[in-house]
Amino acid sequence: MNKTIKFFTVLAIGLILTSCNGQDKNSTTSLDKSVSKIEVLDFHSTHRCMTCNAIEANTKYTLDTYFAKELKEDKITFQVINVDEKENEKIAEKFEASGTSLILNVIKYGKETQINLTDFAFMNGNDQDEFSKKLKTKIDMELKTL
Repeated sequence: MNKTIKFFTVLAIGLILTSCNGQDKNSTTSLDKSVSKIEVLDFHSTHRCMTCNAIEANTKYTLDTYFAKELKEDKITFQVINVDEKENEKIAEKFEASGTSLILNVIKYGKETQINLTDFAFMNGNDQDEFSKKLKTKIDMELKTL
């Protein structure tokens, strides 16, 4: 019994470490200069842990609760993307997502800035109140700059 618990603990930690792939970088590229919006991108693999599912649910809750107007106006968009599906290969490559990742792609007058929130998401994913409060603050801060 004790060996089983240790095995599953090591397996869970290994999955978390490999899924978020340790990236903490922002990058910038350019698009159509008339575009200004925030894309919220929730990447995941086919096999998802409880925290990965919570990240998606809490992101959706936060957007629906605090940013319904911006979602309706397409000022904010939300996409859930399975990186294991062939049709998502290019977008996963663009955002360097190989497993669970939460990315804000802030587009200001056509210039993209990627903000990787994966570490934040894993640390707060199972606490809806804390996750939602902090994600709302991050999105509000970026909306003010659009």
